Amino acid sequence: MDKDITAKKPGLLCRQPDDALCESFIFRNIRREEAEQAALIEEICFPPNEACSKEMMMERIERAPEFFLVAEDKEGGKIAGFLSGLATDEELFRDEFFKDADMHNPDGRNIMLLGLDVLPAYRGRGLATELMRRYLVRERDNDRHTVILTCLDAKVNMYEKMGFIDEGISASAWGGEQWHEMRYKL
Repeated sequence: MDKDITAKKPGLLCRQPDDALCESFIFRNIRREEAEQAALIEEICFPPNEACSKEMMMERIERAPEFFLVAEDKEGGKIAGFLSGLATDEELFRDEFFKDADMHNPDGRNIMLLGLDVLPAYRGRGLATELMRRYLVRERDNDRHTVILTCLDAKVNMYEKMGFIDEGISASAWGGEQWHEMRYKL
């Protein structure tokens, strides 16, 4: 599907940080010792056929912690949500990104987002949007070109509101599902 992704307004890149969220959360890279906590959050946020395994989560965090962005609850000191991805020069999302952390190229011009996880107790506050905004700003500032993700039908509207363009059905069939491939030009 040919869509002009440059014609879209920059969306989240123009928004200012959410002051209320800034008061409640610390936004930072993940720490290696938080790998098990991240794997548990993934199990809570995704069904078993879609969730990243504990082993794979630990491998991703070991290889690419700077491509995770965590929202830490200031009050409890625990992770409330996180975004994770890998850098690559590839243009299309493949299932292998979920299975092989060696596909990560720290100098890659594109980011494949592998998960946006927000614990149920923290949903409905705009935390997912703020995580995404901060991630996009950070990766734009790191000279990335494009952020690519896949999502199910039910999440297409949410990501479109964030400024992503739906490019149709992805080649990815992770977890036996049919995914939309969505793209954000930085």
